[in-house]
Amino acid sequence: MTETIGELLKKYEERIIGQQKNLRFMLTSALAGGHVLIEGVPGTGKTQMVKTLASLLDSDFNRVQFTPDLLPSDITGNAIFNMKEQSFQTIKGPIFTNVLLADEINRTPAKTQAALLEAMEEKQVTIQGETFKLPDFFFVVATQNPIEFEGTYPLPEAQQDRFLMKIMIDFPTLEDEVSILNMVLEEAIQESAITPIFAKEQLKEIQREVHAVKLSEDIADYVTKIVRKTRETEHIQHGASTRAIIAIAKTSKAWAYLEGRDYVTPDDVKMMAAPCLRHRIQLSPYAELEGSHIDETIQTIVGSVTVPR
Repeated sequence: MTETIGELLKKYEERIIGQQKNLRFMLTSALAGGHVLIEGVPGTGKTQMVKTLASLLDSDFNRVQFTPDLLPSDITGNAIFNMKEQSFQTIKGPIFTNVLLADEINRTPAKTQAALLEAMEEKQVTIQGETFKLPDFFFVVATQNPIEFEGTYPLPEAQQDRFLMKIMIDFPTLEDEVSILNMVLEEAIQESAITPIFAKEQLKEIQREVHAVKLSEDIADYVTKIVRKTRETEHIQHGASTRAIIAIAKTSKAWAYLEGRDYVTPDDVKMMAAPCLRHRIQLSPYAELEGSHIDETIQTIVGSVTVPR
């Protein structure tokens, strides 16, 4: 299965240029059974990144553009009365898919955000009193635009905590942008379909293998100390919750699996610290005034904790 994962990553990186580490973060979260929050300016390939992963995983894909007038039922579905049959008929919403892209989640009111977050947590949806299970493989990727806040409804920290990871997308390098342009121009002439690497039925087996990756007591202690340190640092106003410990542990297992190992190392934990913590902690006002960056603060915390031998 490791060879198949390697082939998937290779195809993924061929289609999405200049985001190698973020692509691995995305796949790591999917294999760990969590969801991802992406923050990045428009036009940096966020939608293509999610859509490509869904195709490679042979998974159904839906995209919802979040707007201020979007209702919870627009996502989950509704029951309508069928005049011909003289009975109510349930119309399932776009949430009934394997991979859901919640585009610009901060553009919709809290009630609609909460409906999505509840479905993410419970893996089920209730429509007019009837409960429907979501697919076994259900992966939500929500995006936020960091440069335009007028008319938005920012996700509270407690709700951001529901996401396993937060990934930051930046502009690609000059060389990567030239490669992207050439690829787009070539595909304008002859667009090539994406061939799935393996069937979505295999995902459950892979997720079981990820779960079986060994995380020693020393590593578990290391993860816990890092998260607890976020509550004791004066630069941080609100530290990370216990859910952050679980998130780092799960993603470290998945990252180790992608690296071809059946055990977690301290380097895996260090790699997962920033994407798992950056949306779960809040810098103090004076730290922000001093120009402190949240990722730099996380790295300082990680560096201050003794690495297990």
